[in-house]
This record gives sequence, structure tokens and C-alpha cells, in this order.
Amino acid sequence: MSIHTEPTAGIAVRVVQLARTYGSGPQAVTALAGVDAEFHRGTFTAVMGPSGSGKSTLLQTAAGLDRPSSGQVWIGGEELSRLTETKLTRLRRSRIGFVFQAFNLIGALTVEENIHLPLRLSGVRPDPVWLREVVERVGLGDRLHHRPAELSGGQQQRVAIARALAMRPEVIFCDEPTGALDTQTASQVLALLRSVVDESRQTVIMVTHDPVAASYADRVMVLADGRIVRDMPQPGAEQIAEQLALLGRRPLAAQGS
Repeated sequence: MSIHTEPTAGIAVRVVQLARTYGSGPQAVTALAGVDAEFHRGTFTAVMGPSGSGKSTLLQTAAGLDRPSSGQVWIGGEELSRLTETKLTRLRRSRIGFVFQAFNLIGALTVEENIHLPLRLSGVRPDPVWLREVVERVGLGDRLHHRPAELSGGQQQRVAIARALAMRPEVIFCDEPTGALDTQTASQVLALLRSVVDESRQTVIMVTHDPVAASYADRVMVLADGRIVRDMPQPGAEQIAEQLALLGRRPLAAQGS
């Protein structure tokens, strides 16, 4: 039986029966067990779940950082399993932005050089108007010639967000982007991601363990045992925390509330 292979208009990322198993035989571990999900353009989705639920694996496979065992991943109209490693690398550089907990900045480069790095790697001519807008949005105009070691953690994460925006990607994947930040700085970074969605119609998919961070999103998707067990539109932090607490008390019905 063939898997549906046509992307839907207005969908930035789509996964179809996505499965990922590590190892084989009795020792095999199923991280994803046939996940179906769509992420619309211009929306902010938080992906949550307990340790081992599959949330990080979902992000890595949807972003093309890991190959699924079966199923499909669509970025716009491109199905990733059809791509060679070279073409997949090019797609990640040109159409996907990444923001990680550890910032992943190049210490020897200035803020400006770190922001421009995806353009250099892709051989793309910078758009000075867009880059000025990005720098202004992240509030780093007076830090362009500093190096990462001269910045606070929040400033470094702002550089990482600006770098992710530099190529005007179709989607930005964030893996615990506030995990290394204090509460006040985290709220500033989350407000920046929110504004990127609201003002630039960017698509953001963020893995987080923090209900407060997730409350900035338009939608919260909760995973358990490699499956979606809750898909909630615009929940507050209290509702998110309540649903996560239920995971330890009783089974949740799949794909819904």
C-alpha cells in the first residue's frame, strides 16, 4: 500500500507514518511509532513529552538530521527520503534554520560573521536589507564585531536565531532553545521567536520540557512512547503542565484531547 505523496498547500512540514527504531532484535528501541503531523506555515508549535517520548527524534527526522526507519518527511514540496546526502545537506542549509540549546556559534568568528555563515556555506549573496532587519529584530546592532565569548548567554542565543533567519528558511527547528538560560533571558528569547512568527510569518517548531516556554506557541503537541497523545491549540502553561502530569498517572488517548 503506497503512502500519500502529495504535500498540502500551506503546510511547511509534514510527516507521514514516521517511524524510527534504533538497534534490532530484542534490544531494538522504537523512538517513533508511525507519527502523522502537519505544521502550517506561519505558526509556532511546541513539541513536548517525557524523556524517551520521541520528541527529539521527531525534530531530528523532520529536520533531515536523521533518516527515519520508515515513513515520509516533506519540507514544502520536497520529500526528504528521495534526496541524496549531498542534496539533503543543501536543503538543510538553504531551507531550514536551526537553534540549539548550546548555541553552536563559532568562537573565532564575530557576531556578524556567525550570522552570515549559512550564506557563505551555501554560496548565496547576502541580502543587506534583510540582514539589517534581522540584526535589528534580535537587538544586536551594537554587538556585530564582538565574538561569542564577549556576549551573555541570551545574546549568544539571539545570534543563533539571527543566523537561523539569515537564509529566510521555510522552517526553524529549535531544540530546547532556552534550556541554558535564566528565566528572564528565556522569556526574552521566546518573545523574539514569537515575534518572528507573528511579524515575518516564519514557521517555528520547538522541542521543550518547559510548560511556560510552550505557552508561547500556537499549538502544543505532546508525545509519549513515540506517538502523539495530545495536540492542543493555544493552551496556557497550567493546562500544559496538567496534561504532562497525566502522563505519569494514566494512559492518554492518542491524537486528541
